[in-house]
Amino acid sequence: MLTLCVLFLPQFSLAQDHVFGSWTAWFNNVRFNHKWGMNNDIQLRGGRDWTTNSLLLVRPGVNYYVNAQQTASLGYATTLVTNELAANSRRITEHRIWQQYIINSPMLNIPVQHRFRLEQRFLQRPDEKAFAKRARYFIRGIIPVSQPLKTSFHRGLFMSLQNELFFNIHNQKALNGRFFDQNRAYASLGFRFSGKYDLEAGYMNQFLLRNTTPNSMTHIFQLAGYTRL
Repeated sequence: MLTLCVLFLPQFSLAQDHVFGSWTAWFNNVRFNHKWGMNNDIQLRGGRDWTTNSLLLVRPGVNYYVNAQQTASLGYATTLVTNELAANSRRITEHRIWQQYIINSPMLNIPVQHRFRLEQRFLQRPDEKAFAKRARYFIRGIIPVSQPLKTSFHRGLFMSLQNELFFNIHNQKALNGRFFDQNRAYASLGFRFSGKYDLEAGYMNQFLLRNTTPNSMTHIFQLAGYTRL
């Protein structure tokens, strides 16, 4: 199932605009006690040379640990453009309120995370403001390279595979006019330094469905750090 999701690249149109980008990200989780904690991720998303189409995403949240395998979260996110946009660019700034539920469940002895997220999006453009809602489904698996799958993985080389689907569930006309929004497929190679620290680098394929052709296919190099404190 995980492999099928990762390889799922929607082909709604043969006409696609191929773009290249580079993202760097930090994903952090801090546990306060048995039931409560926080999460935060900060991402800088840039074009091929970091001087065009650059965007800063900041997304903090509060975690409630339902049990050892399930976590519910509530949070806020904002995206800020960090360079001057072209005159015909539509989106400037976005603010979001989001809710998510994470289920950790192994598949074929591979640690797999399922994440279900709802977003309430407040879009600010040069000539208008818009409100929309979006649903997302994310699946990620980590495969240790240096040890058997059935043993606990605390240190060593690993591969990760993930996929995320995005759906516009409210005010589609303010976005691409479609129910389906985008798909992000990702594969990486990383190293786990301990139970608290991971570092990985990989390739992401982001397919964006537009309201007019061509659709957008972005090829992204991503460098990401993970901390669990």
